[in-house]
Amino acid sequence: MRLRRLTFGAAAIALAAVAAPAPAQADTPAVPPGHVTVEVVGANGSGCPAGTASVAAAPDNTAFTVTYSDYLAQTGAGSGGTDFRKNCQLALRVHVPQGYTYAIARADYRGFASLQRGAFGQERAGYYFQGASQTARTTHQFNGPYGDNWQASDQTGYTDLVWAPCGETRNLNVNTELRVYAGSSSPQALNFMSMDSTDGSVNTVYHFEWKECPAA
Repeated sequence: MRLRRLTFGAAAIALAAVAAPAPAQADTPAVPPGHVTVEVVGANGSGCPAGTASVAAAPDNTAFTVTYSDYLAQTGAGSGGTDFRKNCQLALRVHVPQGYTYAIARADYRGFASLQRGAFGQERAGYYFQGASQTARTTHQFNGPYGDNWQASDQTGYTDLVWAPCGETRNLNVNTELRVYAGSSSPQALNFMSMDSTDGSVNTVYHFEWKECPAA
């Protein structure tokens, strides 16, 4: 799978939401009827302690949203030795209408960063279906000075989409990671980067692509 990396500063977020092109598509069906549900069946990592990650499917079956409430990497004053790196692996069970399968066409990651001049932060992500190979991880870097919301998107062309196997229940594993480095900034300066806002008002969004399964 080839992922196209898109990284936005805060000023470009609104424009990107309107102007970002949709992935090239073949003759695919409309969003399926019925109700799609997504549940967290496993969460591991320092970025998602028990009870701090939740998921919800969009009512129109076009996407699902992951919200983290304790996903923060930091370095500098008051930080522990391992606080510069936080990660999370979520195992998600997606229940889809019979006769359809899905792929992840685009993933939008959001949060807040406070980085001094010379410091930098990184967001890394990848996902795969249970029993399949890990997709290539993408890395988005944000350089200080920076003190604002951030957004990064990974978009996959239609021909490179990885589809869930038809008629099988396979967990979708989502791996994310945040890293913050002091770089040339003062070692005592506090630098941090969060995934999503702590109040849950900003979320990570995964966009579905749908197709019908072949008749049995």
